[in-house]
Amino acid sequence: MNQVDVLDVEPANVDVRHEEQREEGGRIRLSDGAVRELCSVFKLLADETRFRIILHLLEEGELNVTQLCERLGQSQPAVSHHLALLRVARLIELRREGKHNYYSLSQERLVDLFENVFPLSSKEPGAVNLPGIRLSYRRE
Repeated sequence: MNQVDVLDVEPANVDVRHEEQREEGGRIRLSDGAVRELCSVFKLLADETRFRIILHLLEEGELNVTQLCERLGQSQPAVSHHLALLRVARLIELRREGKHNYYSLSQERLVDLFENVFPLSSKEPGAVNLPGIRLSYRRE
């Protein structure tokens, strides 16, 4: 039986894009509020179950709670708890159809995270350069 983590999650209402500041040399520096929000998001994603939910939604687009329970091998209350935390952070969205709740990724929120975190580490927007590896993304 998996232990369910309890995190203190506040609604994500900081727009990282408006909280950044340019330093001399053009380097971007995030405000303290934006850093706290990003840390909160990364803490949520550090949980294996929540990360697997994100992966399933990336792969399948939209799933209801029952489908997620089957894929994760967890109970409905445990999965619903994780979904609630992801919703508060605005990482997923809810669509109700009849008696089922369908969840999908918040595309706008994920794009915002990529566009505002990646440029901090590189002179080239949309890329992070590490020793021996280069991570990049492009908007379609």
